[in-house]
Amino acid sequence: MDGNILDPDGARERLAAWKGRIDKLAADTQTMSDRLQEVRVTASDPNGLAEVTIDSTGGLVGLQLTSRIQRMAPDAVAQAIMATLGDAKNKLADQSQAIIADTVGTESPAARAIADSVERHLRTGPAPEPAASYAEDDDEGYEINTHRERW
Repeated sequence: MDGNILDPDGARERLAAWKGRIDKLAADTQTMSDRLQEVRVTASDPNGLAEVTIDSTGGLVGLQLTSRIQRMAPDAVAQAIMATLGDAKNKLADQSQAIIADTVGTESPAARAIADSVERHLRTGPAPEPAASYAEDDDEGYEINTHRERW
C-alpha cells in the first residue's frame, strides 16, 4: 500500500482532534457572545453635566442630567452629552476587545474579523475635547437665536 494513505485508526484520531478543536471554538465563541451581550458601560462628562449608559450595541439606555444643566447653554449640554456618549462607546470597544481576546484569542482570522467589526461599529475615535469650562450664565438668561438658515 501507499505510505501516504492514512490508516483508519490515524484518520479517526485526526478527526477526533479536529472535532475537539471545533467544539472548543464553538464553546469559546458562545462564551464570547454571552459576555459581549451582557456589557453595559456608563460614562460621565468631566464637567458633571451628564452621565450616559449604553448597552452592548452602543445604544443609549440611560441618560442622567444634573441640575448644572440649568445654568448652561443648550448647545453646551448637547455637546457634553455627545462627547460623553463617544467616550462610553470607546470604553465599550475597549471592553469588547478584552472579552474577544480572553475568549477566542486574537490569532485566528475569525477573531480578527470580529475585533475589526467591533472597532468599526463602536470606536468613535478620541472623545471630543470638552471645553475647559462651560460658561455659566450668572443671570440665568439666554439669548436664543431661532433663525435657522435653510440649505
